[in-house]
Amino acid sequence: TLTKNTKMKLNSPIFSFLLHFIFLVTFIFPIYSSKPNNHQIVDQSLQYDKEFHKINNTIKTNLQQINKPAIKTIHSPDGDIIDCVLFRNQPAFDLPILKEYQSLDYQEKLKGRNQINNSSVFQPWSSSGEFCPEGTVPIRRTNEQERRFGRKDMTIPKRLYEVITFVQGRGYEGAKASLNVWAPQVENAEESSSAKIWVQSPTAKESIEAGWQVFPKQYGDHNPRLFIYWTADAYKSTGCYNLQCPGFVQFSRTIGLGAAITPVSKRLGTQYSFNLKIEQDQKNRLWWLEYGSGSGPFEKVGYWPFNLFKELNNEANLVQFGGEVLDLNPTGDHTATDMGSGQFPELGLEVAAFIRNMQVAVAHDTYVDLPNPQYLEEKPDCYRIKGGFDKYHGSYIFYGGPGRSDICL
Repeated sequence: TLTKNTKMKLNSPIFSFLLHFIFLVTFIFPIYSSKPNNHQIVDQSLQYDKEFHKINNTIKTNLQQINKPAIKTIHSPDGDIIDCVLFRNQPAFDLPILKEYQSLDYQEKLKGRNQINNSSVFQPWSSSGEFCPEGTVPIRRTNEQERRFGRKDMTIPKRLYEVITFVQGRGYEGAKASLNVWAPQVENAEESSSAKIWVQSPTAKESIEAGWQVFPKQYGDHNPRLFIYWTADAYKSTGCYNLQCPGFVQFSRTIGLGAAITPVSKRLGTQYSFNLKIEQDQKNRLWWLEYGSGSGPFEKVGYWPFNLFKELNNEANLVQFGGEVLDLNPTGDHTATDMGSGQFPELGLEVAAFIRNMQVAVAHDTYVDLPNPQYLEEKPDCYRIKGGFDKYHGSYIFYGGPGRSDICL
């Protein structure tokens, strides 16, 4: 209990003044501790906001560079958005060295180049018969999540498994084949499974690729999609998928890069294929990509200008055909991602995936069956290849496998 004298001291004017003084000092000059004060927290929050907005603005700027203003927009039944962009406004012409190609008389070149092929293999975005208007090209719209998968990231730990047949040693002016279409199971969304044609320089530092792939993170689903890729420095800093960076010049108004292709082959059922050709125009040294379905004619999709390259600006010395799986399994075990149909090639037609009628151009528009083809299996317990030749299929391969199993570890 307080004594009478103590109560008097507490009620004294001097004590009251001291209490007010201590309160004012504490309010004006807060006691510092190891914990951040309110000002520090506010400053950190502002810094985080600035960094977030900076990154967000960079992403938006990158997306604006890819997703050009559209003359017309087509909504595909599979969820894709296809923008019809004026030919001269496509991403390729953001690269200064390609500005000259804007002045090509493309209106004249477009004439007779966009005939619609009636076939069983098609792209859903144009299934209703709706295409981009004359003078425009279809560009699949890229969203924010897909943007960072526009290039092959060579810095992350990964394993690439290929089964291929190849020819090399002399100059080749082109390559073509018919690729069987499947929808392989992909275990990890950041993994991919592809079937393609590679045209490469002698050092393999410069490469042009085209085919189909299943790549969930790149496209948002497990559908097989028509794709291209290029690099001029062994995938270090140049090149990208489809039209996600300046480089490839889209030409067709009816074929969309990155767009799905359907239907897909079924085991012991109907087999679906499409034809691809990569060919150099010797007059302008452009590497053209051409697409065909069924027995229909090839259609020019677009081209890689020669000045993207140093070694591939003339002819190719290595041509490859086959399948590829990107393995990103974090456990270290082999991925369960399929290649091709997910079945080994020994099972043959209607079960295993195939590439047939493989040919290379040894002179302008002079194609021959593969001369002395060689074969490569990087992990035959997981994925294999079997090649041959016959009158109907020409040079062909069956390829693929199921990935992780009792023998594939």
